Amino acid sequence: MAKSSRKDLYSVILPTFNERQNLPIITWLLNRTFSEQKLDWELVIVDDGSPDGTQDVAKQLVKAYAPHVQLQPRTGKLGLGTAYVHGLKFAKGNYIIIMDADFSHHPKFIPQMIEKQRVGGYDIVTGTRYAGNGGVYGWDLKRKLTSKGANIFADTVLRPGVSDLTGSFRLYKRSILEKLFESTDARGFTMQMALAVTAKAKGLSIGEVPISFVDRVYGDSKLGGEEIVEYAKGVLQLWWTT
Repeated sequence: MAKSSRKDLYSVILPTFNERQNLPIITWLLNRTFSEQKLDWELVIVDDGSPDGTQDVAKQLVKAYAPHVQLQPRTGKLGLGTAYVHGLKFAKGNYIIIMDADFSHHPKFIPQMIEKQRVGGYDIVTGTRYAGNGGVYGWDLKRKLTSKGANIFADTVLRPGVSDLTGSFRLYKRSILEKLFESTDARGFTMQMALAVTAKAKGLSIGEVPISFVDRVYGDSKLGGEEIVEYAKGVLQLWWTT
């Protein structure tokens, strides 16, 4: 079993928009998870000008969990992909974890992802809903079919060998993520897929950890018809350019 270096620091980049109710609990869970594993960590909250008071809550969390939490807000809703790029500028870790703030990604899977990376030396470890004992809970049949269909469509066209291309719960080596951002133009809903496909094209290694994906606890889903169309266009563009 590979050992973690004492110098390893895991930076969680958490984009938020109207997550006032979810943010305190997800932060508490992250703190508990990393503390139990005796791992060095930080949380970088990237809020896109939430009107519900998310930033006020985040400022309280910065004080409560000092020095582990920082808030790096933006002026408006500028998109998920650019939120990760923005957060990376302030993250200090040599490993970067990206995830959602709505409990669809539970921090309890982070130790498994870290262990997978340590043992296999992977450049990227991604949580997957569609392999092993992974699954999706709380979605209606239509949304399950949409998500599964999107992954089958992308896998058929692109053949990247990753079971969950659209998943956004991932652990990256920092140096790898920086290089991928430099060589990947996609910054919207298709960004996760583009990063995985680009990584495979570059010969980088991707490990998978089965996760239970649970629909958001509070708030509304941000997936709509426009995102689905954008995704389909993104798949075809990647097919054309890779």
